[in-house]
Amino acid sequence: MRPFRTLAIALLAVSCTCLATAQTIQINRENKTIAISTTDEATAVADIAAITIGFEIFKPDADSASAEGGRRSHAIMDALHKAGVDDKSIESKTQDVHRNTNFDDKENAAQRTQRQYRAEQSWEVSTTPQRAGVILRVAIAAGANQSGAIDWRLADRKALQAQAAGNALVKARAVASQMADGLHIKLGALIYASNESPNARIYFARPREGAVMYTDSASIASLPVGPPLEIHPQTIREEATVYAVFAIE
Repeated sequence: MRPFRTLAIALLAVSCTCLATAQTIQINRENKTIAISTTDEATAVADIAAITIGFEIFKPDADSASAEGGRRSHAIMDALHKAGVDDKSIESKTQDVHRNTNFDDKENAAQRTQRQYRAEQSWEVSTTPQRAGVILRVAIAAGANQSGAIDWRLADRKALQAQAAGNALVKARAVASQMADGLHIKLGALIYASNESPNARIYFARPREGAVMYTDSASIASLPVGPPLEIHPQTIREEATVYAVFAIE
């Protein structure tokens, strides 16, 4: 009897689940509704530039590679601090000293002897888009020869997601209203809505004229001669899909 009892319990659980779903929203002849599924988006210019700052060096032995790596690491950190970057905006990514096995075919024996060990280190430095060029420049001047990749972010990503869902809901009502007009009926209130997890997409924004890269005189004084790179923030797009059910009056 135990197998039949187990089956009965399973069927009861399924019945309860179906009943709970049916109580959430009922679509039938007595409860006339229009159901719409729409997708819309919201965009905003990135306000955080997460820059990869790093270096790579080659030395004949592990001790000299570690020593030069430590010297360059401190030099880069000092340069970033002088440029106004605090420790909270700096996160370590990679650090390593190991034997080099990747040589160029054009290198002779003497050159390979000087490149037996490789040291590397990198950080992610968060700053405003306007200061990205300055930060890159002072880091490269201090020895960061493997730098430049930027991950563009928003400080309040959830607000953009909510805006995308709101835009999709407005669009759903507009579509439902058009359907109701075509059927010569009156659209009623929203009785149910849900949104799926939005898909984040990023695309390049058009460069804006006259972007200001320097923000204070201290940063200008600490820079080498010449202008920094022209860097413009990307535009971040959030997409949301909404399923909405409207009553028919």
